[in-house]
Amino acid sequence: MKQDLGILNKEQLIELFLTQSTELVSNRTELISKEKQIASHEKTITQKEEEVSRLKVLVAMLKRMKFGTQSERFLKQIIDPKQLHLSFEDLAQKSEKDPDEEKPVKEFITCQRTKKKHNGRNKLPEDLAVKEIVIEPEESIEGLTKIGEERTEILEYTPGDFFKIVIIRPKYAKVGNNGIIIADIPSRPIEKCLAGNFLLASILINKYVDHLPLYRQQQIFKRRGIQIAPSTIDSWVSKLGFLLEPLYNAMVESVKHSSYIQADETPTRVLDKNKKGKSHRGYYWVYHSPLKRMVIFDYQKSRNKDAPRKILENYKGYLQSDGYAVYNHYVSDESVVHLACWAHARRYFEQSLDQDKVRSEHVLLEIQKLYAIERELKETTSEERKKQRLEKSLPIINELGKWLFRESNNVLPKSSIGKAINYTKNLWDSLQSYLYDGDLHIDNNLVENSIRPNALGRKNYLFAGSHEGAQRTAMFYSFFGICKLNGVNPDKWLVKVLSQIADHKVNKLHELFPQNLNLESPDNKF
Repeated sequence: MKQDLGILNKEQLIELFLTQSTELVSNRTELISKEKQIASHEKTITQKEEEVSRLKVLVAMLKRMKFGTQSERFLKQIIDPKQLHLSFEDLAQKSEKDPDEEKPVKEFITCQRTKKKHNGRNKLPEDLAVKEIVIEPEESIEGLTKIGEERTEILEYTPGDFFKIVIIRPKYAKVGNNGIIIADIPSRPIEKCLAGNFLLASILINKYVDHLPLYRQQQIFKRRGIQIAPSTIDSWVSKLGFLLEPLYNAMVESVKHSSYIQADETPTRVLDKNKKGKSHRGYYWVYHSPLKRMVIFDYQKSRNKDAPRKILENYKGYLQSDGYAVYNHYVSDESVVHLACWAHARRYFEQSLDQDKVRSEHVLLEIQKLYAIERELKETTSEERKKQRLEKSLPIINELGKWLFRESNNVLPKSSIGKAINYTKNLWDSLQSYLYDGDLHIDNNLVENSIRPNALGRKNYLFAGSHEGAQRTAMFYSFFGICKLNGVNPDKWLVKVLSQIADHKVNKLHELFPQNLNLESPDNKF
């Protein structure tokens, strides 16, 4: 109700003014409080929407992991902009506009998948032992002339046989009873060991290449009537690790002095007597030298910044890794150039396809172009590869960089696509570093491939028995990883090394590296 101010005296007006001022302040305070509540609710709603979006992406990823393909390959092809494109809608419109042009179908045509030409039966190696079996006809062949024969090859297998080697060393008395002459026994990797070099090598190959735990091998021995205590086999592996450690250290030094190293890490479970009822989570740090074709596994108890210090401290050259922050401590020096991995970057966008298909596909297509260029340049020289990269890849990278920095302002930072863009932005300079030299790789896939045997091993023997055992496992993974990189038969290499390592000079251990050792020369068979 509007009040007549003309009938109020001075004191009443002042009182009325103060009352209304108080109400106004109260209303303004209440309005500010409501605005804060609204802002808080809006913030909560935004957070809930982001959480819902994140959970949707997570559910989509879990569905794909459980029910769909786990391949990260992006199958959408790069379409030439000059090529004409005709959509299904255009075809439908054309069909409606020109019904008279349709011709009756005279016969049904069945679409069949093109059959691949069979290359025939796989050829067997020429050096296999041959056992011929002649089967004559049941009818009488007396007086008949043989005009030819049919030969059928069958690949057969005989389970590995155990046999004994008896070393006989005759003793001779010198004339006049001046002593005895006897030949020296050949040096062996483990003195007075029951097992020969081939058996010792087989035990290591079975465990670290074929992922057959030692207790299963002991069961195989038992089925063949050979009783060997598990502790005895464990001691053989331990002693071989001690014997081969200098060779491993020489390999580590060789990789440390490479001008280009790829690095990655993978977890492993280790039994620890100080942790009752649970295992310790350790890590294999893996270092791959593409130029020397060598890979080194190094076991560390943790994943902190000191873990790679043994290998990377004072390193100079190119270091390629994913975006893990620990590597930043070793690339701050100007003598180290950091290379990021495009495969890791594309992985984030591949995972965000379900959340933001348009942006994700755009980036994946651009990265696909970079990989197409790499495939074209695979067989070229280092100099030519660098030149072509600068001409073809650099413009694509520059345009992609502009797009990423522009779009980073249009996405939620905590969304799947936001994380993908920010991850790539933070490593942008390092992602371009592979352009510096034609010998550098666009990604870190080679070192990831070297880690795969460890993943298979974890599923079979589950854990290492101790921290010392984990480091010994890292050593054997290194040996056989280098064999694989150089196409060397690990069985032949290890037997050869075991026959020579005890007498080999320490300063010439590099001669025993898989890529350097001559496996054709005769060796000690014991």
